[in-house]
Amino acid sequence: MYKFKFKKSSGQASKLLLVLAVVILVAVIITFLVLKMAEKPAAPVAPVVQTIPLPVYEKQLGNIDFIFESAIDRGQVLKASEILNNLYATHRDYVIDNPGAKFIQVTIGAQNMGTMNTSQGAWIMQNIVDSKNREFVPLDGFNISPWLPTNNSCGELLKPAFDPTPCTKIYEVSKESAGLKVRVETGKDNSPSSSKKDTFLIDLIVK
Repeated sequence: MYKFKFKKSSGQASKLLLVLAVVILVAVIITFLVLKMAEKPAAPVAPVVQTIPLPVYEKQLGNIDFIFESAIDRGQVLKASEILNNLYATHRDYVIDNPGAKFIQVTIGAQNMGTMNTSQGAWIMQNIVDSKNREFVPLDGFNISPWLPTNNSCGELLKPAFDPTPCTKIYEVSKESAGLKVRVETGKDNSPSSSKKDTFLIDLIVK
C-alpha cells in the first residue's frame, strides 16, 4: 500500500509541475506581447531629398544689377554677311579651326540701382564656366570685333535708374560643355580700383 500511494502522489506532482510550467510560459508570452504592444513604433526613415539648385539669371552686386539677356550658339562659323560693326569690315568668314568647338555669343545687361553714377570700368563680364569648371575666355581683337554690336558698352559708366547697359562678348567653347554660366565682377562698393572683388556666376540659356 505504501508503494502504491507514493507512485500516485508522484504522478500528481508531475502533472502539477507541468501545468505550472505551461501557466508560467503562457504568462511570459502574454507579458512579452503586452510589452511589445506598449512600445512606441520606430520613427519612419525620412527619404533623402537631393536638392537641385535653381538657375539664377540676375544678381545684384553692390549697386549694380547684372541681368542675363541672351546666349546664342553661332556654330563654327561667323559669317561675313552677319557683320554688325562696319568699322572692322571684312569679307572673310571667321572659322574655328577646332572641329570640337563652337562660338557662343553672350549678352549681359548691367543696371545702376544706386543714387550716383558708377565709375568707368566698375563692372566686367569675364569667362564662361561649364559644369566641370572648365573656363573659356572671351575672344578679343580685330578678328572678333566685326561681329560685336556697335553699341557694345562693357564696363561703361552707369547712370542711376537707366535701362540696363548691354555688354556682348563672343567665346570659343567646347561642344562637350554643358551647364554654361558666365562670371560677372565688380570691385568692392563698385570701385574699379578696389583690390577686393565681388563675383557671381549667372546661368545661361543657350539658343
